[in-house]
Amino acid sequence: MDTRDNPARLADFLPYLLSVTSNAVSSRVAEAYRARFGLRIPEWRVMAVLGDSGARTQRDLTSATLMDKVAVNRACKALEDRGLAQRIANARDGRSHHLELTGEGRAMHARIMPLALGMEKQLFESFSDTERDDFARFLTRLREASAGLGGDPIGGPD
Repeated sequence: MDTRDNPARLADFLPYLLSVTSNAVSSRVAEAYRARFGLRIPEWRVMAVLGDSGARTQRDLTSATLMDKVAVNRACKALEDRGLAQRIANARDGRSHHLELTGEGRAMHARIMPLALGMEKQLFESFSDTERDDFARFLTRLREASAGLGGDPIGGPD
């Protein structure tokens, strides 16, 4: 029996493998960020987006990080409480605010990025450049394909 068509075990189910692999990598990275910078995974994800793209609304951060609104809200609040981010008025929409990194937040982001890139290098040291590029391309395709999944994946009413 070909397990790609009908996985006999959870360990052969690719979405499961992707999930546990992601959790393993995120947990290891989170240990380093928590120990050295006192950041949890959601806080780092928000900080990374802000560091890459500048000020964003919480709605934008929710979309960019694929985290739920509550997790993004808590991460934003934690970053603000530590003086790493600040809210600024949204000139386009008086009902919302943008969150942006403070000078201290940008400095921390600049210290973390070399560590993050170093961990990435360690993770992929057994991959060739072609394998790494292919892997990144495959992940992008999977993410795009997941956006196209609709309805109840289990079945729903008959």
